[in-house]
Amino acid sequence: MKSLLPTLLTAALAATLPGLAAAGTQHAAAVTPPTAAAVPATVVATRNALRDLWIGHIFWVRNVVVARYDDSAAARTAEAQVVANAKAIAGAIEPFYGKAASDKLFGLLAGHWGAISEHIDATEQGSKSGQEAATGKLLANANEIADFLAAANPNWPVDTLRGLLSAHGAHHLQQDQQLHDGQYDAEARTWAAMSAHMYVVADALADGLAAQFPDRFR
Repeated sequence: MKSLLPTLLTAALAATLPGLAAAGTQHAAAVTPPTAAAVPATVVATRNALRDLWIGHIFWVRNVVVARYDDSAAARTAEAQVVANAKAIAGAIEPFYGKAASDKLFGLLAGHWGAISEHIDATEQGSKSGQEAATGKLLANANEIADFLAAANPNWPVDTLRGLLSAHGAHHLQQDQQLHDGQYDAEARTWAAMSAHMYVVADALADGLAAQFPDRFR
């Protein structure tokens, strides 16, 4: 059973496949960069740390998808890692915005994972209505995360964040369907695109932090 992604998510995904480099440049340009001509080492370190966290997110979610279709023990381990990774991503903003903000982001990331999990179940059950419901939740959650982050930092434009996070969600859904259908060559291309897209997201967040808190990045 093939699932069609809603128009908004399909459009977001199209912005990342195959012309991800161009899309990434547009997204990154919309986020205010550090004012220095050369990127400070502290900003590079923050970018790399956030890249590791976001790559960890898609790595463990992929493991869940694979394991759900074959190995329940592996799925439980991967699911625990998805939650631990979400806590780490949320914890990364705590030094800047406090624990309440970190807890809020963790709750939003839990909603992100919950929608993906529902889509995996619906795909396994062959339920198109279940897939559509999960997709709607994922898109709504992407907007909630974008709104939350944009309210915290004026250097993270809400429309840019919505585009980045909607495209990220679309990657998850496409990967889920491809793994379910055994389309491994296609999924390998999706993985490459979503990994590169995670770098765009991480760098945009790091650059926004550096712009808002320049004293911490000198």
